[in-house]
Amino acid sequence: MQNENKRIARNTLLLYIRMIAMVIISLYTSRIVLKVLGEEDFGIYNVVGGIISFLGFLTSSLAGAASRFITYALGKEDNNNLKKTFNNIILIHLLFAGLILIVGETIGLWFIKTQLNIPPEREYAAMWVYQMSVFTAMGGLICAPFNSVIIAHEKMSTFAYLSLSYAILKLVSVFILLNINYDKLIFYSIYIFIIQVFDFALYIIYCKYNFEETKRIILTKIDKNLFKEIFFFAGWTMSGSLAYFGFTQGLNILLNIFFNPIINAARGIAVQVQNIVNTFNNNFLMAINPQITKKYAAGDYSRVKELIITSSRFSLYLMLLICIPLFLEVNLVLSWWLGKYPQHTDSFLRLILITSILSCLANPIITTVHATGRMKKFQLIESSILLTIVPIAYFCLKLNTSMPEIVFIIHICIEIIAQCARLKIVLPMINMTIKEYTSAVMKKIIIVILLAPILPIIIYYNTEQNFLSFISICITSTISILFCIYTLGLDQHEKNTIKEVINKKIYHRQKNRS
Repeated sequence: MQNENKRIARNTLLLYIRMIAMVIISLYTSRIVLKVLGEEDFGIYNVVGGIISFLGFLTSSLAGAASRFITYALGKEDNNNLKKTFNNIILIHLLFAGLILIVGETIGLWFIKTQLNIPPEREYAAMWVYQMSVFTAMGGLICAPFNSVIIAHEKMSTFAYLSLSYAILKLVSVFILLNINYDKLIFYSIYIFIIQVFDFALYIIYCKYNFEETKRIILTKIDKNLFKEIFFFAGWTMSGSLAYFGFTQGLNILLNIFFNPIINAARGIAVQVQNIVNTFNNNFLMAINPQITKKYAAGDYSRVKELIITSSRFSLYLMLLICIPLFLEVNLVLSWWLGKYPQHTDSFLRLILITSILSCLANPIITTVHATGRMKKFQLIESSILLTIVPIAYFCLKLNTSMPEIVFIIHICIEIIAQCARLKIVLPMINMTIKEYTSAVMKKIIIVILLAPILPIIIYYNTEQNFLSFISICITSTISILFCIYTLGLDQHEKNTIKEVINKKIYHRQKNRS
């Protein structure tokens, strides 16, 4: 267990180093892209590209299935089954890539041309954005199994380096955008497609050279029973992914229908910040999720429980460290980053940050149900709950079209209901009671959430908003959150572990000095 914890810590550190570099690049490129494209074109890029990303629920669900079955096979230590699993996964992904092409060039194309609110003079550029999005989605689907193999083998250093290559190439697009006379929206969509294809190729080449199961793919030799098992698992995860993409892109489309592309630009900026914030949580979970699946495959349910409790609490604590100062100083951060930004961006971002905090509790539970393979009941109930977000938001907007924030408030409320349902379904699968989970996770995090922001809020409302106040809020937030976590948010074993680590560090330093 100690070696596993060290591996998780090492992989998490590597992913955070990758993330810091990517965040810096992303913040800079987003600022310049918004400035160069303008609010209207930036909004068009987000809403039109978002239509085909709605079909990304296929990529998300199939990637989840691929990751689960590959990691499960690794946990069973069965190389022959691992090779068969990968072959079946590749065939399924190729079939669905064809489906994306068919749906994208029929229903999706009709929707773009007839339903969206796009200025007539930008329709041609919007079509370029859409077509590039279709081909990117297909490439992402074909590449997803190779990505899953890297993560399942816990080769996080490689994953970090390959991800950085895409971020660096995206940074290059900024300098080109500033110096071309061609339609910048069209150029940007084509360029992003090209560098994503290059990124996909790097993943595939690396896997071909390093993992035995990917070296020889024979699509004619398919295990029908395994194909069926993976296909039906993917089908059930697909309903969950469909619900997620349904309400995220559904809300984006509703904002376009009831308002205009500038509101989509505000949401697009808020979502970009959310994606950056979520990488902190996702990096931690990416390091720990393979362990949950492998331990379940090995029948070590007590370790699975421990991983769920640890990942739920610590991912949320980590998110609080980022979200509390950002929530308070959102206007200052946006003005530093973008200068001028669309109206409603600040309120959208604050509400979206709350959903990010809630997702910290959902992710370990979803990983666990994937590990069990018992998806039907879970996905039917979770998807049904989440899909109510769009119709409820539609009726609320019909009643009051002056408050676009209502769609995000509805999302928060429905997400809380969905999490209650997840716990009720999944915890019995690993012999864990609601009482155990509440005691180990909920009681501790609620206390931390309620008490940690008090001091930063007092400082925020009693100081002028400037660089010094931002620094003071960041410092006091960190101190307040860490104090609350250590005194109220950890169990005694975790406190003792931290003390041991600190004492060892002090001992080694004193020994080295002497």
